[in-house]
Amino acid sequence: MPAGSEFTKVRLFVPVGSLGAGVRLDEVEAALKRGIDVIATDAGSTDSGAAYLATGTSKNNRSAVKADLLLVMAAQHQSKAPLLIGTAGQAGGDANVDWALDIVLEIAREKGYTPKIAVLYSEQSRETIKAKLAAGKIRALPPLGDLEPGVLDECAHVVALMGPEPYVAALEHGADVIIGGRSTDPAVLAAFPIWKGAPAGASWHAGKTGECGAQCSLGANLGTGIYITVDAGGFEVEPLLPENRCTEHTVSAHMLYENKNPFRLFEPGGVLDVTNAKYEQVTDARVRVTGSVWEPQPYTMKLEGAGGGQYQTIMIVGISDPFVLSNLNLFHDKMQHALTRRIQRALGEAAGQFDVSLRIYGWNAVSGRPVPDDATPPREVGVLCVITAETQDLANQMAKACNPYFFHLPIADGIEMPSYGFPWTPAEVPRGQVYEFKLNHVVEVDDPLELVRFRWIDMAAQAAKEPIHA
Repeated sequence: MPAGSEFTKVRLFVPVGSLGAGVRLDEVEAALKRGIDVIATDAGSTDSGAAYLATGTSKNNRSAVKADLLLVMAAQHQSKAPLLIGTAGQAGGDANVDWALDIVLEIAREKGYTPKIAVLYSEQSRETIKAKLAAGKIRALPPLGDLEPGVLDECAHVVALMGPEPYVAALEHGADVIIGGRSTDPAVLAAFPIWKGAPAGASWHAGKTGECGAQCSLGANLGTGIYITVDAGGFEVEPLLPENRCTEHTVSAHMLYENKNPFRLFEPGGVLDVTNAKYEQVTDARVRVTGSVWEPQPYTMKLEGAGGGQYQTIMIVGISDPFVLSNLNLFHDKMQHALTRRIQRALGEAAGQFDVSLRIYGWNAVSGRPVPDDATPPREVGVLCVITAETQDLANQMAKACNPYFFHLPIADGIEMPSYGFPWTPAEVPRGQVYEFKLNHVVEVDDPLELVRFRWIDMAAQAAKEPIHA
């Protein structure tokens, strides 16, 4: 807590669960009217897969992210409340962070804002992680085993998930806007209350509750943001629009979100324990939470690493043939065998390592589990063929070789050759490289800032140095 200050409460505005998903002007105006001390939001996740870390790109449209930033940066400029953004650019790697930073700088120049910007980088070099591995400072999280050094060479990018400490350090140095690399979602929201001296348990629990914005309310479709007040005894959470509500159930249930234990949440430097937390409906729309406990533990940071692998080409057909629909398990096995054999015969040894996967939508494509033979046949199905090979050209050639079989293979001998419905031509669609997460480990650090790099941009100082044009 800053010297000479005494903690009373912190008013936290979370404008949206993920930057780029659509901040609402009416909620921003409502938050400003109530009064805010800090604006904090997550901007990324691993939910959409490894590609965004591996390629250093965002899944979000740039215009959508800029539209959200226009609203929250205007609120920051008006209120002077610090703006904290975590896991910038979707994956939080250096390239992702710089992408988000470019938008922030663009808006600042367009609007004449002069914030002091702190940029927190948490991407790691292979050499740094290999040194930690050699020192015995890295351990696996289930279901992975011990980390082999060669796996790091397969990673295009590796990030370490930050806790609140780097954000607190930036706040200590007067940052108006903080653009953070990969961070845990609750840490971004918990940082300011912790800096101000709020109880760690309440701060972390408030951060967990508000990480997805209005998802902790009864009508997440009625808004995107949430308003949280953290005080010395706990925290209170409520939506920003009068038609929405938070309830004891919606608030307590969020501990289950992306967390296998609804009572304990592991974070850098400790565990949030809400076993004895009390949830109280203080108004029709607002819930008060007390009794959350923070248990300090040796400091670790989760490592995420992603890289590219083979390449894929896809094809799809729709099938409404009653005979096929009544024998989908047989159809799947026969088609997969036929396509595999076709590739082997057509390309021979040149095929290298490849895979043919058939996913029958409307049958078991989502679950991937076997369907009982006596299951009721569906009305129609879509069959997705995914061919994975060592190069894109090979995957394309395999799909072309398989084309006649995929579109016309009869389920039984001696029947008329069918024609399954295909939605486009050419039938084969190159999907590009396959990306995967290769790390699910934690690294021990002696200092929460050890693996974090800081960059400062003072827009006011830059503006003062710019020449004056007549």
